[in-house]
Amino acid sequence: SPMQQAAMLKRLGYDGIGYTGTKGIPEMLAALDRFGLKMFSTYVRVDVGPKGPRYDPGLPGAIQQLKGRPTIIWLYVIGKGANAEQQTVRIVREIADLAAQSGLKVATYPHTGFYIARVEDSVRIAKKVDRPNVGASFNLCHWLKVDGRRLEARLTEAMPYLYLVSINGADAGDTRAMGWDRLIQTLDRGTYDVAGLLKRLRRLGYRGPIGLQCYNIPGAPEENLRRSIQAWKKMWDEMEQ
Repeated sequence: SPMQQAAMLKRLGYDGIGYTGTKGIPEMLAALDRFGLKMFSTYVRVDVGPKGPRYDPGLPGAIQQLKGRPTIIWLYVIGKGANAEQQTVRIVREIADLAAQSGLKVATYPHTGFYIARVEDSVRIAKKVDRPNVGASFNLCHWLKVDGRRLEARLTEAMPYLYLVSINGADAGDTRAMGWDRLIQTLDRGTYDVAGLLKRLRRLGYRGPIGLQCYNIPGAPEENLRRSIQAWKKMWDEMEQ
């Protein structure tokens, strides 16, 4: 339940959650408020293509429910077609204008195989949308899957627009050929230098939220979250030294 989730996150030492969808938001907010936690984002679908641009019909209501919160509307965009770019820009502007009425920000989510698949896609759309409350995001596992190179250049380009970062444990190497079982692990596992990524983000001036990607990781959720927060604290302590 939302209350059980919030209690577990508080017990483990997390600051909050990244939510999914537009349903059940009041219940989750009530649970988070009880434990002094935040909803940093909610992950919402947008479609573009022959039928025209569409978004989750529950989004306008969710935006009203989130008024005054630090929640970022995190859009993943699915579809293709000759005018997919124009549709994406138009619908993100529409959502941004709705979000602005509640004091909320909007970011697009780079996801392998989706219309916005790379961090540079997220940045490009943010530039074209040209709204003060629209930005980009960096997702480590998807970056490793579609790119995995020129990290410094990608982050430097994204930095003026970067609202959200998502990390996880992962393996280094030919990451584009790897499966998700190697690209999404608990933060204490994998050979990829996540601490090095955090140091780059800090040096470049990023001060926004950093989320933990947990998709499809096997094992007990609480144990996985415990392992990851312990690894996070270790990385953070080493950076502070």
